[in-house]
Amino acid sequence: MIDPQSLIRFENFDIDAIELQGLDLLIGLRGHADAGHALAQVRTELLDSLNPRLIASFDADQLVNYRERRPQISFLGDHFAAYQGPSIELYLLTDGLDRDFLFLSGPEPDLAWDRFTRSVIALINAFNVQLTVSFDAVPMPVPHTRPLGITAHGNRKDLIEGISTWSPTAEIPASLTALLEVRLIESGRDAVGYSIHVPHYLSEAEYPQVAVGILEHIGAAMELGLPTDRLREAGRDIESQIAEQVAATPDVARMVENFEKRFDKHVPEIERRSLLVTVDAELPDGDEIALAAEEFLSGFPDSGGTAAKEK
Repeated sequence: MIDPQSLIRFENFDIDAIELQGLDLLIGLRGHADAGHALAQVRTELLDSLNPRLIASFDADQLVNYRERRPQISFLGDHFAAYQGPSIELYLLTDGLDRDFLFLSGPEPDLAWDRFTRSVIALINAFNVQLTVSFDAVPMPVPHTRPLGITAHGNRKDLIEGISTWSPTAEIPASLTALLEVRLIESGRDAVGYSIHVPHYLSEAEYPQVAVGILEHIGAAMELGLPTDRLREAGRDIESQIAEQVAATPDVARMVENFEKRFDKHVPEIERRSLLVTVDAELPDGDEIALAAEEFLSGFPDSGGTAAKEK
C-alpha cells in the first residue's frame, strides 16, 4: 500500500513546530454541493484577512480527476498562459483575537479518498489537533426571508445539541469531509461539522449570507474572532437586489410565500440553542421575527405560479 504521507509536501520551514501543536483545524473542501458559493467566499475572507502562512500542500495530481474538473488556462491571442492547476493546501491562520488555527482548503479529491483521509489524520495526530471542524452549504426548499437553517453533526455534544433545524435519518451521497468525520470519531478524535441550508433558488448565485452564517458557527465552535463585516455589507446589497426581483416577479413572490408557509409550519416548537449567545443573552421572540419578515415582504406581489432561479 502506498504511504498516505507521500501525498504531503511541507512548504514553510520557518515556522516552529511548537506553534502548530494543540491547535484546532478547520476544513473546507469544495465538493459537489457548494450552494451560494459558500466555500469560495469563506476561503477568500479568511486568506485575505488572517495572515495566512502555508504549512503543507497535497499532491493534486494523485487526487483530482482533470477530465471531470478541467483546470482553467488563459489564451492570449496566439498562445496559452497562466495555467491554474488545482491546489489542496494547509494554512496556519491568526484570527482577530490573536489566536492561531489550521485551515485545510481546496477541491474535494476525486480519487484516493482513504489514502487522503489517512494522510490528514496523520497530520492531525502529528500536530495534536484538539478539534476538527468542517462546513458545507446545501440547497434546500427554504425561503430567504427566514433565518438560515443548519444541520450540525459530530461527536461533541456541547457543540451540536439543540442547534439543528433539520436532523434527518437518510442515505445520502458521501463527501470526503463526512468520511473524515467518521474516521476521526472512530479514532477517538473530536470532530463536528455544520451544514448550512441555502434557498435552492439562490444556490447558483453568490450569497454572502451563507458565508456569514458559516463563519459565525465555526467561530463560536472554535472560539475564534472571524471577519464578517465585508460579507455582511455585501449581503445587504444582495438582499436589496433579491427584494427588487421578488417584487417584480409574481412567480417568484408566490414561490417565496409558499416556502414561508412550509417553513413556519415545520419550524421546531422547541427553541433552538445558539452557539452565538451566552446563556443569559436574549434572542428575539417569534412575534418579532414574524413582524420583521412581514415588513420585508410588505411590498411583494401576492400572485404567481412556478419557481424561478436567481440569475
